[in-house]
Amino acid sequence: MISLKKRKITNSQLRTETKTAYLCLIPSIIGLIVLTYVPLAAVFGLSLFRWEGVGTPQWVGFANYVRLFTRDPYFMDSIKATVYFAMLAVAGSIIYSLVVALLLNRKIPARGFFRAVFYLPYVLPAMAVYIGWSWLYETNFGLFNYLLSLVGINKVMFIGSSELVVPSLALIAVWLSGNLIVIFLAGFQNVPRVYHEAAEIDGANSWQRFWNVTMPCMTPIIFYNLLMALITNLQVVTPALALTNGGPGNSSCFLSYLMYTYAFRSGKLSYACAIAFISFLLIGIFTIILFVTSKSWMFSEGGDD
Repeated sequence: MISLKKRKITNSQLRTETKTAYLCLIPSIIGLIVLTYVPLAAVFGLSLFRWEGVGTPQWVGFANYVRLFTRDPYFMDSIKATVYFAMLAVAGSIIYSLVVALLLNRKIPARGFFRAVFYLPYVLPAMAVYIGWSWLYETNFGLFNYLLSLVGINKVMFIGSSELVVPSLALIAVWLSGNLIVIFLAGFQNVPRVYHEAAEIDGANSWQRFWNVTMPCMTPIIFYNLLMALITNLQVVTPALALTNGGPGNSSCFLSYLMYTYAFRSGKLSYACAIAFISFLLIGIFTIILFVTSKSWMFSEGGDD
């Protein structure tokens, strides 16, 4: 009888906690619906009309999407430029931030100062950062070309060349990844010491402990940073606005910049909504791919791996 009574009390407490959890989630759910799903549905709905911001919208169905994939001279180039930039920026940011975090995790003089230095670019105004880098990239008087001239290399058009503009802009994005460094630092400091001690007892050297102990424990952090960097860089727009205006040619005409151009320069708001919805789908596809592939390499403590 005592056991049954305790069981009933436990179930009652569980139901109470469940109701409390749902009640606490209501503000977040409402915010998610109002700030995310309703605008997304509105963007998709508006993309099915022809509307320039004034007058009555005219129903055109999927004509905007058909035009994007069949007649728009910039759309496919913008997808290629966006994906190319994202791949370079994400790969570079993960490698750069992981290496820097690994170095800053060691006991070195002025470690706190250097942590602040590497994080600082992330909190600077993005437009100011890109304008500053434009001076470094300047063909005739920029610092990079001056350094190249010292070793006998001809001047390079970093943002004036269709082949180099996207890698040059991706380099800036890598330099701005101070937030990833902070997250990696937190991950390194939370790797259980007991695993390293067990590896040392088994005779593992420093590299073996790093590769077989530290890195598996860091895979959830790597996954999170990959996801955040991927979503951020697939929405890139500031470099095109600040430096290139989508050029030279269409080589840096990213999807978000193309959407901005159609919406606020050409006044084709419904057409820009179609681009925005396709951008959402593109980000969703890459996110799903990342989630599916992560099962093969992400280590979960206490899991099957």
